Amino acid sequence: MSELNETSSMFRSLSGKPGDSRGKRFLHHGSRVLLLITLTVLVTALFPPSGSDDSLPFEDWGVAPDDVIAEVAFSVPKSASELDIERQLAMEAVPRTFDVDPNAADTMVVRLDRFFEELDSAATASDRVRFEEILQASSIIATPAQVDYIMGDTARNAFRSSASRAAREIIADGVVEAGRVANLTTTRVTIRENDSVERTAQITEVLTTRDFLNEAALLLPPGTPPSALDLLNLVLLHHIEYSYVLNVVATEMDRDAAARSVETVKQDFLEGQAIARQGDPIGPEVREHLRAYEVERRNRGLIQGQELAVGAVFGTGLINLMLLGLFGLLVFFNRPKVYATFHWLMLIALLVTAYFFAAAAISRAELLPIAFVALPVAVLWDTRMSLSLVLVIAAITGRLEPFASYDTFLLIAAGGSAAAFSVRVLRRRSDWWVSIAIIASVAGLMLISLGLVTSRPMPDVAWDALFAGSNAAVSVLLAMGCLSVFEWFTGITTDQTLLEWADPTRPLLRRLSSEAPGTYAHTINVANLSEGAATAIGANGLLSRVGAYYHDVGKMLKPHYFVENQPEGRNPHDKLKASTSAEIVREHVTEGVQLAREAKVPEVISQFILEHHGTQRIGFFFEKAREEMGGEIDSERFSYPGPKPRSKEAAIVMLADSCESATRAMQEPTVRRLQDLIDTVVDGKIADRQLEEAPLTLREVADVKAEFVKILSGVMHRRIEYPATRHLTDTTDDKDEPSTLDGPAEGESPAEGSSG
Repeated sequence: MSELNETSSMFRSLSGKPGDSRGKRFLHHGSRVLLLITLTVLVTALFPPSGSDDSLPFEDWGVAPDDVIAEVAFSVPKSASELDIERQLAMEAVPRTFDVDPNAADTMVVRLDRFFEELDSAATASDRVRFEEILQASSIIATPAQVDYIMGDTARNAFRSSASRAAREIIADGVVEAGRVANLTTTRVTIRENDSVERTAQITEVLTTRDFLNEAALLLPPGTPPSALDLLNLVLLHHIEYSYVLNVVATEMDRDAAARSVETVKQDFLEGQAIARQGDPIGPEVREHLRAYEVERRNRGLIQGQELAVGAVFGTGLINLMLLGLFGLLVFFNRPKVYATFHWLMLIALLVTAYFFAAAAISRAELLPIAFVALPVAVLWDTRMSLSLVLVIAAITGRLEPFASYDTFLLIAAGGSAAAFSVRVLRRRSDWWVSIAIIASVAGLMLISLGLVTSRPMPDVAWDALFAGSNAAVSVLLAMGCLSVFEWFTGITTDQTLLEWADPTRPLLRRLSSEAPGTYAHTINVANLSEGAATAIGANGLLSRVGAYYHDVGKMLKPHYFVENQPEGRNPHDKLKASTSAEIVREHVTEGVQLAREAKVPEVISQFILEHHGTQRIGFFFEKAREEMGGEIDSERFSYPGPKPRSKEAAIVMLADSCESATRAMQEPTVRRLQDLIDTVVDGKIADRQLEEAPLTLREVADVKAEFVKILSGVMHRRIEYPATRHLTDTTDDKDEPSTLDGPAEGESPAEGSSG
């Protein structure tokens, strides 16, 4: 734990502004340059460049520039696919082996005798029910007519005689189960009578189940009805014993021996034999011969191993440094907050490192996990930053063996860009399948396009697309599974997490809606105002909405002390001292933060609870205390703990909170009156210096006010009065029915903010 704290402390010391002294600036920028250089060295070490050797450059030949004569004898091996095909054909040519069961006929006769003896017993007793039960026990479902027929002694004896003869005469000659000879790849089988006597038979000479039944039918007396023949077939099928039994072990041993006997060498070349003559075209077959020749020369030490060239290593490292440096400059100039936060840069470096480690372990470009890098960067920061990183990684990968090609660059750039842009539709973690579909579709389309350009066989392209789709699924699942860890490491709350906390069934929001329904309705209105205003000025509308949902959760501990939850005509503050009332109102901030911590609400949301009132004074109770006590009053006891809003979103929620509460007390609202009221509330916040720490410009404040007016004028416009309910909706005279609902929510003037 202490080591973790020390690491965290080190990251904090390297984050933030560079500082004023030269040493601090050197440490700040130097740590980032060191991180860049370390990443460059790591990538270069994983994929070192190869020096030149004296092997033949035949891969680039269209025709042979000179005669190529074999210096040594060598063999051209068959490819793995060729061996698989030939071994499969050899295995299919092996006949199946069947063992003869000499006891099959006798066993079948014994079973038939036992069956018919039971039938005889039931027939002698004229017990038809018992007779049918015997048939059913043997899985023989007979019709009433068939039962009547076989219960007769003459017919039953004929059945017994025919069945026994079929067993002794036909089974003894050899019968095999039909399924054992289905889908045969040969026209013959091997019959093994014992371990030493074998013979080969044509499959047409072997009787199957159907043949056995056909020959058995001929043993019935002439004139036997067809229904009786069907019944005999059922009896024989239930009691049949096959005399030819498939020997699976012997068959598989023969197939395995046939597969091993396949020759692995396609062609032999003698020493001095010509492999290619000058001017001969270098087709796939000749190229295969040359590859085999190179392998033999290398095995015999006739080709010197490739040596690592210092210049090549330095040049490769410099290229990698320049490409990674381009991304670093983009972060430095366009994402200063990312550049200033060292552990964010560490995470990006770790993601890139993981990608290149995975690349070092695989050899197919379709399996490179670019989505694992692009998705977290896009989710945690933004799509543009992720897209820039993807292009840099694609450029580096396109130079690395065994991926070195422009096709690799296009594939990685397409797949990574799709991952970065898919974040726009990835609203929840459960939508991961959408991202997979987008990435797989784009990568597959790119592979098809490249296949058409290079005239690759479509089956090969289909396999590549399948690999790319599988890679997309694994990469997205890994990225989304690790996203919680990335959020914890960076301290960033993503939109996906914010959406999860916006769920109204969250325990804290559910409690708020049931224990303080007036406050809950107020938070919904504030959330709508905040999101609209934030979106209008380019701030995070979702963060504003979710922050507004939780800004008043502290009120549910003492809901009736806040005007929006008070029954008409009852205000518990009337019986309390001003200082006590102020303390209760003030506590909804501190208690709200405590509730949020217990519910593990993200810190970025909890800040709205602290900041939505800033440090403004609880004006109504402050003035009431001055009247009660006279003299000087400790204003800190009558002010919110703060801090003041430090983000655009928190400042917007503060303004929306006060404006929404103030407008609820307005009678006969018009656009002009709403505009004047909102101007008064916002100007009061500015005059009280509550917005001085928020990065809002005056132009943005004006846009926020305009958005408030637009939304509130749509919500609070006058409705049509229905005659049947007019007596219930007509405005009453306040003097006749006083209500605390029309007063300031927390004892504040409208300019200071109402409900909180």
